[in-house]
Amino acid sequence: MSSTTVEEARRVVLGLGGCLDYEVSWDSSVLADLVAEHRITSADLDATGGPAFAVVTERDLVCSILGFVRADTGGERFVDSSAVLEAFAARVERRTTVGGTCVRAALAMAVLGVPSTVHLVSIDDQVRGLIPPSVRWICSASEDTVDPHVIIQVPPGASVPLADGAVVVARRANRQIYANDPPNRSMLLSPQLGEELTGARVFGVSNFNSMQDEALLRSRLDDLLGHMASLPADALVVFEDAGYHRPALRRLVHELLLPAVDVLSMNEDELQQLVGHPVDLLDPDAVLVALRQLSGVLPERTTLVVHTGHWAAALGAHAERLRPALATANALAGTRYLHGDAFTAEHVAGVRALPRQSRAAELAAALEAASGQGSDAISCAPAAHLDTPTPTTIGLGDTFVGGLVMALADLDPVLA
Repeated sequence: MSSTTVEEARRVVLGLGGCLDYEVSWDSSVLADLVAEHRITSADLDATGGPAFAVVTERDLVCSILGFVRADTGGERFVDSSAVLEAFAARVERRTTVGGTCVRAALAMAVLGVPSTVHLVSIDDQVRGLIPPSVRWICSASEDTVDPHVIIQVPPGASVPLADGAVVVARRANRQIYANDPPNRSMLLSPQLGEELTGARVFGVSNFNSMQDEALLRSRLDDLLGHMASLPADALVVFEDAGYHRPALRRLVHELLLPAVDVLSMNEDELQQLVGHPVDLLDPDAVLVALRQLSGVLPERTTLVVHTGHWAAALGAHAERLRPALATANALAGTRYLHGDAFTAEHVAGVRALPRQSRAAELAAALEAASGQGSDAISCAPAAHLDTPTPTTIGLGDTFVGGLVMALADLDPVLA
């Protein structure tokens, strides 16, 4: 890679950890057989909603999968044994892909011809082969390892009978993530990271959600902040939140990192976890209360972004600057929803031209009518009306991040 290309790739730096993914196709018959084998009932699913639920056995894994479906949410869980994941993945059809928020965001940008640099904590020949040439990478690992994540694509209408006669039915498409990934739990940072940040317009941060040791997490955050001192004064830092394997550690990450973050981004599941109750995502009053509740506890420099299947909204000082970036991010995520990994720049252009969801457009107008000044400023982009019998929900948030950072770095080909 030439020095000019390195300079271009450093305009967007994304971290901190990638991984190999087993994208698992939903198979109701396999799950029904496992339910019968383990005699899983509705009562078994009741326990899976709490943050302390541990996935140790195959039975726990099936309970967790169906618990998420019954609750109509996506989510992420740590699995005590990689063998449990391997055994489950061997039962069903699967695709091997490369994942992690930073990597999937970079892949989305690459579709539009925009290069980037990603920071990895693990690598092997499969990962090397799946990352395209326009995505430059550095890695903190001293040797090759592989610890695949299992990601389950849940189609709308999928149903599985339980042993007590109840039936679990998926009301909408969703995705679930299960992982046992030591490199991401350790999150060792490369000594090169600070140098990579010297030319960044935007630095995208994610993946601390896999860490489980509080002292190590503090150390890694201190290391990261040290590297971030190399960022140009006008660079933006975007932090994408996630489902934490130890939910209590989210507070520590926010406490130590957010004072150095310009944009805190999250999906609808994380929004509802943080406000502590379900939110009607098409009720302007309920959404406004939830956004202000979260934004009210953020540092003054940090603008909140929430992305959902209906809209993406920003509340805070950067809201106006984020307006076109929200639309770009929606377009990329919507394209992945329709076309999966095979989406093209032409597909993105098609989604940009689609009509918006009518109720989402009404909500966006209502939120912007309530917009104030400074930290109370709001911008909202309604999502396009998307219709497909085979939606992809794996990687939607990651793809959204790719669109967001690309536009914030002034690299969106359409906006340019």
